[in-house]
Amino acid sequence: MTTQPKTNKKLTLSLVLIAFGMFGFGYALVPLYDVFCEITGINGKTRDEAVVYQAGEVNKERLVTVEFIAHVSPEMPWQFAPIVKRMQVHPGDLKRVSFEVISEAGDATLGQAIPSVSPGQAALYLNKTECFCFNQQQLAAGARAELPLIFFVDPELPEEINTLTLSYTLYNISDQLTVTAANGAHYE
Repeated sequence: MTTQPKTNKKLTLSLVLIAFGMFGFGYALVPLYDVFCEITGINGKTRDEAVVYQAGEVNKERLVTVEFIAHVSPEMPWQFAPIVKRMQVHPGDLKRVSFEVISEAGDATLGQAIPSVSPGQAALYLNKTECFCFNQQQLAAGARAELPLIFFVDPELPEEINTLTLSYTLYNISDQLTVTAANGAHYE
C-alpha cells in the first residue's frame, strides 16, 4: 500500500481545520476589534444615548475647536450639511448647533445618522445631551428640516487635544418604513 492515500487524508484534514479556523477567526473578529478599540481608545465611537448636563466647571481659560462634517451614503436621496462648520468652545460649556437636511426623494424616506469623533480618544470627552443621531429621522418628499445637536466638551479633555471633529454619516433605512393609505408612514 502506498503512502499517497494517507498523505491525501492528512492534507484534507489540514485544509478542513484551516477552513474552520478561518471561519472562527472571522466570526470572532468584530468582538475582538471592539475590545481592541476600547483598550486603545481608537475608532471614535460616541455614546448612543443622551448625557445629563450638570452646570458646573467651565474652563474659560481654554478654547477647543469643534469641527462638524456631514456625509450622505450613496443610496440616501438627501442633502445633509452642518449649518455651522466649526466653532470654538470652552470645555464644560453647553453648546447648540444644527444640521440641515433636504429630501430629494419622490416619497417619504427614513434616515439614521451615525456619529464618529476624531481623534478617537476624544470621543470619551464629547458629550451629547440631545442629538438627532439618537433617533431615526423621517422626511416627506421634498421636505426640509433642521436637526439639533446639543453638546459639551468635558473639562477633563487632555491638553494635547485642541481640535475635535464630529462627523455624521446619514444612511437610508427606508426599508424599515411602510406607507399605508389610512395612517401615512409608520415604522415596522
